[in-house]
Amino acid sequence: MISRTDHLLALRPQIRSAKIYDNMGSDERFQNTTMRPVIKLQHPLLIAVFKNYIRKHKNVFYDLSLEKQLGYIDNAIHKDTKFRNSVKGMLIGQFTVEEYEIYIQNSSALNKRMMTIVKERLIDSVQVLAEPDILKAV
Repeated sequence: MISRTDHLLALRPQIRSAKIYDNMGSDERFQNTTMRPVIKLQHPLLIAVFKNYIRKHKNVFYDLSLEKQLGYIDNAIHKDTKFRNSVKGMLIGQFTVEEYEIYIQNSSALNKRMMTIVKERLIDSVQVLAEPDILKAV
């Protein structure tokens, strides 16, 4: 029987640009070996969740200039505690038990790194977010 750990690790994409060095700090190592692959794996879900966030906040996002949309993303990630905790839960839920043990040793610093990466990915996907989903009549 394949373990949960093996399943989780098998699902994650490889990120060739995420370098690992012997003299690298433990937070940066965790960021590159665990958080970046998990965030990349969860990217389609993060986009869907953020689109739902936009909808729940009356679609104001779509009326904003690009600069203000970037600020909206930053505000959602850094100031909206409920949204931030929801995103953290989606990502932490993809950690192995061993990774979680590492995470809880320095969760505050790792949360900052995690949210910065998520914010960067959403900003990089702003064109995908910029147009509301068209509802299809069924």
